[in-house]
Amino acid sequence: MAVAARALPISRRVVVLCLSGGLLLAACGTDEPATTSDDEASPPSSSSAPDRAEPVAAERVTLDNCGVEVTIDAPPERVVTMNQAATEVLLTLGLQDRMVGTAYLDDEILPGLAHAYDAVPVLADGYPSSETVLDTDPELVYGAYPSAFTAENAGERAALSDVGVASYLSPSACPGRPDDEPLGIETVWREFREIGAIFGAGEAADRLVAEQRARLDDALTAAGEHGSTEVMWWDGGTDVPTVGGCCGAPAMIMRAAGATNVFADVDGAWADVSWEQVAERAPDVIVLVDADWSTAAEKRDLIESTPAVRDLPVVREGRFVVIPFSATTPGVRNVDAIVELIDGLEGS
Repeated sequence: MAVAARALPISRRVVVLCLSGGLLLAACGTDEPATTSDDEASPPSSSSAPDRAEPVAAERVTLDNCGVEVTIDAPPERVVTMNQAATEVLLTLGLQDRMVGTAYLDDEILPGLAHAYDAVPVLADGYPSSETVLDTDPELVYGAYPSAFTAENAGERAALSDVGVASYLSPSACPGRPDDEPLGIETVWREFREIGAIFGAGEAADRLVAEQRARLDDALTAAGEHGSTEVMWWDGGTDVPTVGGCCGAPAMIMRAAGATNVFADVDGAWADVSWEQVAERAPDVIVLVDADWSTAAEKRDLIESTPAVRDLPVVREGRFVVIPFSATTPGVRNVDAIVELIDGLEGS
């Protein structure tokens, strides 16, 4: 299925009732955009509000995005972002002036991006309806999770294409991705480059990747060896804890930090296990994911009072590392999470 970005008149919104019955296609995209261009853009920064990245004359960009062929004839000027990670990628690349709408935060926006974010219309706290999305007359909808592209939310990708709206889904979230296929940080960086190519901001994307790679290399060089440090990533759950499995963002973060995931033999990004399994594997460090719906403090109180695990050395000695949930969605925050984990392992 080919999807091309093109501007349509506001009257397009009358066909929104047709946004149903599409198909989410699977299989991750290629490692690099099929076409990139020589472009000029402001350097990315998470510590201060980014400048606008001016679109440049570019050759057509065509890429395979989760099995959907996306063709962009010119840098889009009207984009809607779904999910915090997608929003923060565009803001970090200085593309806030292209954003006609955004939705669905899991956390406070990164402080350095707050000023730019405040100028972007917020369409909904959660997912907006397809009617609301199409009312912005977008050329592109960019989502971090497949759930953004359902008939009940922004609209299925095929249905958006039918009304002339291109779509982009984070490659790390491709539907049908094998449960035993590890996610790597290079896939996250490929997303930055593909978005840079789409928006004529390839140089800004390259600088962002180089900056993150250098920061990660510096942190690993400064740290000791942690390959034998066994880590449990606790995402949520009480009676049945949900932990990081072999192949999602938690596993990527642990692996990139040089640690061993105690549940690396369990397929999937996340998995439900028992407290008895946690006790058997006796991790050296436990990551407590901090989210509004399951805070790190609540997790610590729970594990310290759970008979099966409260006497483990890791619990008695308080060897915990707190990572915000927003850092576990593939995006600009992942390297921050890796460095935080490295620092936590150093202190454990």
